[in-house]
Amino acid sequence: MYDKVFPLTREIKIMLNLILAESALERIPKPLWNHPSVFKMAERLSKQPGQLLLDRSFHHRAMLDLKEAYKRGRPDIVHFCLLEALGTPLNREYLLKTYIHTMDGHIIIPNPDVRLPRNYDRFTGLLEQLYDSQRIINNGKTLLELKRGNLSNLMDEVKPSYTLAFTRIGKPMLLHQTMNRLAKEENPVIIIGAFPNGNFSEETKQISNELICIDQAPLEAWTVVSRAIYDYELNTNLPQKRIGRTDIK
Repeated sequence: MYDKVFPLTREIKIMLNLILAESALERIPKPLWNHPSVFKMAERLSKQPGQLLLDRSFHHRAMLDLKEAYKRGRPDIVHFCLLEALGTPLNREYLLKTYIHTMDGHIIIPNPDVRLPRNYDRFTGLLEQLYDSQRIINNGKTLLELKRGNLSNLMDEVKPSYTLAFTRIGKPMLLHQTMNRLAKEENPVIIIGAFPNGNFSEETKQISNELICIDQAPLEAWTVVSRAIYDYELNTNLPQKRIGRTDIK
């Protein structure tokens, strides 16, 4: 999937795949379209309710009877995680593939070169545009792509050599030891839940080779993203390889 979208990176050895799984990112479900909080916001923005992203900050009352509402309506988590991941040296070296699996059955694929808006409102506007057009293109380059698909579909395309999911119900293990093991894998995947509460679904657990707990306290998803990528960089000696280079901008 990734190579089809970004052929320029095809010849570059890929070292780590990051999947933000069950992300609390989705369009407002149809049963909520007529709720006053949703309708008024859509009217103010001159959009249809179904074009907006579900956001608990604005749609809390509308979400009260929504299935698994505790896991939904937090696009900001994806925003933070992407800013952390795409700004890393690993990504700048084209050694990181990032995927977002959404609650409404989509896979979002960011180009490693994409510069996402730092402003949250602009980010949600960009994602709403992505849902409408399926691709965000600038100067002939696809920066973001959205496709229908679930985690099983994604794993069939990524074909990981080993898949590890971070969760508090997993086996306790130091992060450095965990990433040291993954650094020896040919095409490893790490799965991090980009949702505010709850645990992974059974599907996510079953496609993972191992469930790992790196701290007994709950950690924010973006904290796990940044720490995991940095530990992976350390275990692959990336900082040492970059520090003396003069061609890095």
